[in-house]
Amino acid sequence: MLRGVASDLPMTACLECDLLLPMPSVAEGERAACPRCKHLLISHPKDGFSRIQAFAISALVFLAFSFAFPFMTMKASGLENAMTLGQSVLELYENGQQALAFLVSCFIMLVPAVILVAVLAVSVPLARERGAPWLVPAARLVFTLSPWSMVEVFVIGVIVSLVKLMAMADIILGISFWSYAAFSVCLTASLSSFDKSWIWESIDRVSAR
Repeated sequence: MLRGVASDLPMTACLECDLLLPMPSVAEGERAACPRCKHLLISHPKDGFSRIQAFAISALVFLAFSFAFPFMTMKASGLENAMTLGQSVLELYENGQQALAFLVSCFIMLVPAVILVAVLAVSVPLARERGAPWLVPAARLVFTLSPWSMVEVFVIGVIVSLVKLMAMADIILGISFWSYAAFSVCLTASLSSFDKSWIWESIDRVSAR
């Protein structure tokens, strides 16, 4: 449902066309868009905080599973080699690719995990309509780190690599691969409901009490 804007609300600028207009206040299940270019201004998903928390917790569980089981198994000429996600980073490090090992561990493991913890740190107090001293720093951390999460890029890169590897060996995708793919979906779903304008509006509301 698209809702109109009220003139007595704080002003905001559309990120798409720079139109200056009052910031709308939306109810649960509603969203507001720019009247000129239809760019989404604010969205309040139905059961938004419950959805955010469910996907964030699921993503953390799937991330833990992705470290506990083999990521991929290669079979060629009677030899079999299985590797976990953590072992792949160690192999890069031990083979002189320290910079690449750091980037992989940081952007596909550490940064997404920090984002999810920060998402929960923000959404849990807001769902209870309670303020907390860490709300603003945690929300800023989520919005700052989100563009640096390379989870989807990593999954696509693995799929592309599989096409080439299948010509050289038999590839068996382990539980870790499917867990990481599910983690990627849950992370994206959680962040897609974490609307910036709605979150800041909610923080302002509970902080004013």
